[in-house]
Amino acid sequence: MIGRSMFRKLRLLQSRWIIVDLGSWLVGAMVAAELRFELGASPDVILSYLLVGLIAGLTHVALGWFTREYFGRCRRGSFEDLRSVATATVMNSVFWSLVLIAFQPVGFPRTMAVTSGLIALALMISACAGARIIRERAQTPAPDGERAILFGAGEAGEQLARSMRRDPAGKYLPVAFLDDDRSLQSLRLEGIDVQGSRDDIRRVARGTGATALIVAIARAESRLLNELEDRCEAAGLAMLVLPPVSQLVSHGVGVGDVREVDEADLLGRSIVKTDQDAIGNMLHDRRVLVTGAGGSIGSELARTISPFGPSQLILVDRDESALHAVELSIKGRALLDSDDLVLADIRDVDRINEVFERYRPDIVFHAAALKHLPLLEQAPKEAVKTNVMGTWNVLSAARSVGVEVFVNISTDKAANPTSVLGFSKRITERLTTEVNEDAGPGRYLSVRFGNVLGSRGSMLGTFMSQIERGGPVTVTHQDVTRYFMTIPEACELVLQASVVGRRGEVLILDMGEPVRIADVAKRLIRHSRQRIEIVYTGLRPAEKLHEELLAEGERDERPFHPKITHTTVARLSISEVAVDLGDSDADCRMRLGKLALNEPLVDFPQKTNQH
Repeated sequence: MIGRSMFRKLRLLQSRWIIVDLGSWLVGAMVAAELRFELGASPDVILSYLLVGLIAGLTHVALGWFTREYFGRCRRGSFEDLRSVATATVMNSVFWSLVLIAFQPVGFPRTMAVTSGLIALALMISACAGARIIRERAQTPAPDGERAILFGAGEAGEQLARSMRRDPAGKYLPVAFLDDDRSLQSLRLEGIDVQGSRDDIRRVARGTGATALIVAIARAESRLLNELEDRCEAAGLAMLVLPPVSQLVSHGVGVGDVREVDEADLLGRSIVKTDQDAIGNMLHDRRVLVTGAGGSIGSELARTISPFGPSQLILVDRDESALHAVELSIKGRALLDSDDLVLADIRDVDRINEVFERYRPDIVFHAAALKHLPLLEQAPKEAVKTNVMGTWNVLSAARSVGVEVFVNISTDKAANPTSVLGFSKRITERLTTEVNEDAGPGRYLSVRFGNVLGSRGSMLGTFMSQIERGGPVTVTHQDVTRYFMTIPEACELVLQASVVGRRGEVLILDMGEPVRIADVAKRLIRHSRQRIEIVYTGLRPAEKLHEELLAEGERDERPFHPKITHTTVARLSISEVAVDLGDSDADCRMRLGKLALNEPLVDFPQKTNQH
């Protein structure tokens, strides 16, 4: 039943446009006759012309049927639709002009086919345009929809306005455009005027009665979003956004893409331009191994690497549940029976050597680490076991099998470190530089960046959990600041760094401007529309008030990419890592600090490391 109904509709659509095209050629022929005889054509002449017009029209219909022109033509009245009509008409006109030139029938000028074709084309295009106007007038937005201002009069804004105006059950009614580009200030898009810039938000809101502002820029940066949110709050407007452009590649912008702004939008959303071809050339058809593949960074790296088509993507983690989750996110299934999933602890040197000997990867991304600063302050020996010796196990195994590219994931806490976490990660940077010296042609480098939004145990998740429980929200200090980046941004730049990084370097990702944590807490509370208290608990031991990305003596040089700084750190031999796990926690922490800062261990004799 459904199939027959659809066929009937299709047949009706075909017959409608067939009649339009035949009629256009008949009218075109008749008008051509009148023009030829200066409005004095006899009935016999008109009849002859109409006969030729009918034959030309039938030829046009046959051509249109063969090219499937009638299967959905003019549904949108787009440029492609009009182009197909024009192409068929020109081809038909040229054909009949050649016929007239070849046979030269009496009473028919050689220009007749061209004249009647032009008139027919004008009529067919007018019919298409008329059908589109009628259809669009029938698709009017709901009059009781929420009145909204669209910020951004570019392509995304125009598509969004079109989608909103054609949705009779739509939630939003577009009433004005705003754009900071002065060249767009006089435009009228989809019947809606561009009425000013960001400075006019309050005025336009009052004049239009709008209650919401939609940022119709899919690549809006966090700085712009923060300013617009402040202006919206002052004007009493709710602010909504579009997803990042990377999430819109599969379809055009529509009203269904609009969503409320979240803290990741206000802290991240930097425009990251990476050389996808260079990254693809490095990863395609290569064996790539990721340690810590079940973690926030490791799993996103795996998901980002997978589409580039490595010959094998080996995922290493000691957490079986995390491996289950990352396999599910990449393959859509999680049977845990793939050779690409490796259950292993980087602390186990024999197991790591076994894994590298078996898979012999070409490229390694080392993301496995302990990362929570307060816990490592209480248990510095655990930082030694995982972050220092675990990294050494991976480095030495990679060197033994000839890994070509090794990327050690570090942290901003390694710059001028004051904590066990910072000390341990600074040591891994130095060890990576050391291994690079005798790694043959291989490139061994480190990538340093700050906090990532959405990682397990991150500040954002903690704040949201506290708000859901009704508070209070705890912040260490009212002036504490941190650098933030979304996980996808960080992984994109890590891959770019792995392409441009030179042997033994430390590459530092540009994290933008530091963010005041108290402001983040206030924004989240404001979005929740609850009255929640903020409690300041004081900085924790070894915690900095303000993080740094560059250590003393490191210069901000960006030779290849505007968001990647290249620097170097002093080498550190594993034989110098004289941290004995039998020492007290205090001694262990002190030794880590001296090693990280390249200070002599004058008070501590060298000891053999057992790992």
